[in-house]
Amino acid sequence: MTNQHKTSAHERKIAPQIFHPRFAAFYEWFSHLSQQRRLLDPLREATAGQAFGVALEVGAGTGLNFAWYDPARVERVEATEPDSAMLVHARERAAQAAVQIVLTQAPVEALPWASATFDSAVVTLVLCSVQDPVQALAEIKRVLKPQGTLLLFEHVRSPHSWLSHLQDALVPVTTRLFGNCHWNRDAAHLVEEAGFQVTQAHLHAGGFPLLPHLVLQAHRP
Repeated sequence: MTNQHKTSAHERKIAPQIFHPRFAAFYEWFSHLSQQRRLLDPLREATAGQAFGVALEVGAGTGLNFAWYDPARVERVEATEPDSAMLVHARERAAQAAVQIVLTQAPVEALPWASATFDSAVVTLVLCSVQDPVQALAEIKRVLKPQGTLLLFEHVRSPHSWLSHLQDALVPVTTRLFGNCHWNRDAAHLVEEAGFQVTQAHLHAGGFPLLPHLVLQAHRP
């Protein structure tokens, strides 16, 4: 790997300070569990692994998607993450990636790029935790080129009413303990309402009844 892929000279900080070290440490530990790897690695391959051109990743977290970017498809990845604690781990993974990763500390609701900049955008386990998912998707749509591709996986609202009501009841707990996670959000509806054209959508049961996972591809008109 050449030095051009190192992030020491490829990082920007434009966000107000967000720092959740306990959740970052928990998330890093949890992501290494073999059950989580078996469940989520195929979903990361179906999203980050399909990115192309100049790609955007929002809410990169600890950088777990970075290993899935294909250098034969991707020219460069611009990755955002607002949390300083998450970025500690993301920097390490970016330095090991096969493609150039440029890290920017910024919220998805205010992306620091011009309109129509990116060929593809990767969103994984992000819309549940952002403060304003409508604004987040509007920003992603803005910076994607016309006919650019949105690649998304999220844990989403259950299609079963009794489970979705239980999700609703537990949101005060999940937002407090798990990084502002609103696991009851309907990501597919949000994407369609943002004006994207959904081309593929698959709902996976996941490893827990309250955590169904959606894998979705959509185009910006």
